[in-house]
Amino acid sequence: MMSDKLVQGLNDQLNFEFESSHVYLAMAAFCSAEGLDGFANFFLVQAEEERFHAMKIYNFLNDRGHRATITGMEAPEGNFESVLDAFTKAYAHEQHVTKRFYELSDIAMDEREHATISLLRWFIDEQVEEEAMFDNIIQKLKRIDEDSNAFFMMDDEFAKRSFTPTEA
Repeated sequence: MMSDKLVQGLNDQLNFEFESSHVYLAMAAFCSAEGLDGFANFFLVQAEEERFHAMKIYNFLNDRGHRATITGMEAPEGNFESVLDAFTKAYAHEQHVTKRFYELSDIAMDEREHATISLLRWFIDEQVEEEAMFDNIIQKLKRIDEDSNAFFMMDDEFAKRSFTPTEA
C-alpha cells in the first residue's frame, strides 16, 4: 500500500508533467512566431508526450485506489533568444524531470512499493531517451547556423515528427 507521502509525490509529478506540457507549448509558440513550423511541431509533439506521461500517472493512481489531484501551474517562459536557447532550456527541464523521478523512486524503494517502482522504472528509462535526444539536437544546433541550409533541413525533419504512445 502506498503511503500518503508517495501518493502526494505521484500527484506532484502528475501535475509537473502537465506543467511540462505547457513549457513545450510555449516553446512551440515561440518557434511558430519565428516561422519555424517544423521546430514548432517538435515541441507540440513533446507537449503531447508530456500529457501522456501525466495521464499514465493519473491512471496508475486511480488503478491503485487513490485520487489524482489536479492543481494549477505558473505560466511558462515564452521568450527565447533562439531555437538553440529553447532546446537548451528544454534539456535542463528534462534533467530536472529526471531528478524528480529519482527522488520518487527513492521513496518507493524505501517503502518497498514494488508496483510504483515498476511504474517509475518506465519513466526513468524514458528520461534516458529524452535527455539523449535533447543533447543530440543541441549538439547539432551548435554546429549549424540558423541561416544555413542544415538548419532548415532540421526544421523540415521535425515537421514529420509524431507521437505514438507506448506502454511497454
